[in-house]
Amino acid sequence: MNPTTPEAVANGEKTTDETTEKTGTTDRAVAENPEPQDQDETDSEAVEETEGTEDTDDTDEATSGRLAAASAAVVSAGLGVVGLTGAWSGRVAAERETLIGQIKTSSGGSAAQQINEIYGDAWHSTALVNGLFGLLALLVGAYVLVRPAFGAPARQPQAGWVRAVARGGIALGTLGVLISIAMYFDLIVALPTAGG
Repeated sequence: MNPTTPEAVANGEKTTDETTEKTGTTDRAVAENPEPQDQDETDSEAVEETEGTEDTDDTDEATSGRLAAASAAVVSAGLGVVGLTGAWSGRVAAERETLIGQIKTSSGGSAAQQINEIYGDAWHSTALVNGLFGLLALLVGAYVLVRPAFGAPARQPQAGWVRAVARGGIALGTLGVLISIAMYFDLIVALPTAGG
């Protein structure tokens, strides 16, 4: 007989206390395996953390998308201004055409040829470069306005100032393209003509 196991008398017979043995076995089983309730709580905490991470990723992605749209709108407006006022690259292209014209006419040429080679080509190069900047402004601004229509719908619409700046870039770009076309085809100011 085990001295640690108490004996109980039931109906005049000696029996071992089975409840003590069962309780001891149950305690050992609980110590070896944590309760399912604890596992459920741990699993629910892990799911909540995972959902929080996904929400953070979605928020970061939405924020970066809004920042990209805002940046593109500002770039569009800047390109539109450059298309109207001209850029240093247009000036460099004009000076290059002037130099090429001087080289071509240095050995002689008519006055009309000199005007065309020295002045006309430089004027057309400036118009071409400014027109390219205006066209870029137009395309970037249109992209900013059209982009929300494609892809997954955003939780928040585009900010009003982003749309306004993009529309301004489109307007400036369109105006720059029209002026550049008029400059290139000598519709605004005609090339000077040689006298005589």
